[in-house]
Amino acid sequence: MEKLIREVRILKIYAVSLTVICILFFFLGFKNQKNNQRFEEIDVERINIIEKDGTLKMTISNKSRQHPGMFNKKDLKPREREAGMIFFNELGDECGGLVYGADKDGSGMVYSVDQRNTDQIMQLQYMEGTGDKKNRTYGLKLWDRPDNFPMEEIMKFEDSLKKLNDPAASKQAYAKLGKEGKLTRERFFAGKTGDGDVGLFLKDSNGRVRLKIYVDKNNQTHIDQLDENGKIIQ
Repeated sequence: MEKLIREVRILKIYAVSLTVICILFFFLGFKNQKNNQRFEEIDVERINIIEKDGTLKMTISNKSRQHPGMFNKKDLKPREREAGMIFFNELGDECGGLVYGADKDGSGMVYSVDQRNTDQIMQLQYMEGTGDKKNRTYGLKLWDRPDNFPMEEIMKFEDSLKKLNDPAASKQAYAKLGKEGKLTRERFFAGKTGDGDVGLFLKDSNGRVRLKIYVDKNNQTHIDQLDENGKIIQ
């Protein structure tokens, strides 16, 4: 009888001890989840920034694992993109990014802001070739994009032209888009051109340069107003 009582007492002590240990593990685990983790250094190929519900908001990635882009919460087809950061909004659309890269032919870095439902309308960019094609340019560019030609339609259009593999047909197709007002037009550049000119270059709604205010590579100042054919208006 005494042996049974002793075993029961041991069993009670074991049960209480195990309960206490489990409670301690629970609280310690909960406490660790609340604390921010700190790392002195981390090597990673890609980081996805997400909301609590799992919505993707940003990727920081190397070139090989870079996100292909997303519109209407659907990933685009896999494609090669440079390393950097890609931003996504609450609608599940890519809305801009910062990418950079370099190879034997040149180097560059671009920060883009995208128009809703389509591609970039503003870029802060740097581009430079190598050798005889150095042609270094950098500055701020602005574009106009139509509201009735969203990104999904643009990609379908470009894919169909690639399948045709017909330069003449492609030219006609782009001309048709231009008449319909669906082509993207560059409207503004402020920076340094490949010719060494530094200044402001404004274009009309058809993408033609109409006003140039700049200092050329010989330190001569210019204010040029141009007509639709590119001729300076005296």
